[in-house]
Amino acid sequence: MLILAGFVIVLLAVFGGFALQDGHLAALFQPYELMMIFGGALGAFVIANDRKALVLTWHSLPLLFRGSRYTRALYMNLMALLFDVLTKVRREGLMAIEEDIDNPYRSPLFGSYRLVLQDEHLLDFITDYLRLIVSGTMNAYQLENLMDSEIATCEEDADIPVQAIHKLADGMPAFGIVAAVMGVVHTMSAIGRPPAELGSLIAAALVGTFLGILLSYGLVAPLASLLHRRHQEVTKAMQCVKVTLLASLNGYAPTIAVEFGRKVISATERPTFEELEGHVRQLKAR
Repeated sequence: MLILAGFVIVLLAVFGGFALQDGHLAALFQPYELMMIFGGALGAFVIANDRKALVLTWHSLPLLFRGSRYTRALYMNLMALLFDVLTKVRREGLMAIEEDIDNPYRSPLFGSYRLVLQDEHLLDFITDYLRLIVSGTMNAYQLENLMDSEIATCEEDADIPVQAIHKLADGMPAFGIVAAVMGVVHTMSAIGRPPAELGSLIAAALVGTFLGILLSYGLVAPLASLLHRRHQEVTKAMQCVKVTLLASLNGYAPTIAVEFGRKVISATERPTFEELEGHVRQLKAR
C-alpha cells in the first residue's frame, strides 16, 4: 500500500541519514519518551473530542489503509446505471422504477452494477432521490437545495475526524518538548555523575523533541490529509449523481444527462464518452 510505502520512506530517510552520519541508532530508542508523547497526545485527543468525534475517527481509520474504491471502473458502473435508470423512466414512466429503488439488491436493473451496490452510502443517495422524483412532490430547484444540504452535512461529518487527527498531530511536537523537559529535569537531578553519563542523559532528553516532531509531521499529519482526500471522493460521487438527476429533471435526454454527470468526475477517473458508451453497450449485450 502507498501509505505503508510512505511510512517506510520517511523512516528510512530519517534514521538512515542519521546512521550514515555514524549516529548510534540505539541512542534513539527511548521507550519512556515515546510513552510520554503517545500517552499525553492520546489523553489530550480524548479530552478534545466528544463521543461522536471519537466514533467517527475510529470508523474512518480503515479508509486510510485500503485503496480508493472510487476508480474509473466504479464511475463507469455508476454512469451506466444512471443511464439505464433514466432510459427506463423515459420509456415506461416514473412508476416503472418504483420496485427497483425499493429493493435495489433484488432489482434486475441494479443487479448488473455490482460496484455501485457495494457502496451502500452512494446507493442510498441514488435511491432516496429517485424515490423523491417518483413521488412527484418536488421540483428540480427544491431537489437541488435538498441535495446540496445533504452533501454539505456529509462534508461536515467527514471533516470531524480529519480535524481531530490534525489536532492530534499539532499537539505531538509540544508533548515532545514536555518529554525533553522531563529528561532535562532528570539530567539536572543527576548533575554529580560523570560527564559521559550526563551526556547520555542529555541525548535521551533531546530525543523527545525529535520524536514529537517526527511523529507529527512525518506520520500523523499526512494521515489527516489522506483521510480528507478519501472523504472528498465520496462527495464527488454524490455530486456526479446530483448533476445527472437534475439534468434529467430539466428535460435533457438520458445520454445528455449522463454527459453532464461525467463532466463532474475528476480527470484522473473520468471515462471518455466513447469508453462510457462502449461500457453501456457491453452491459446491454449481456
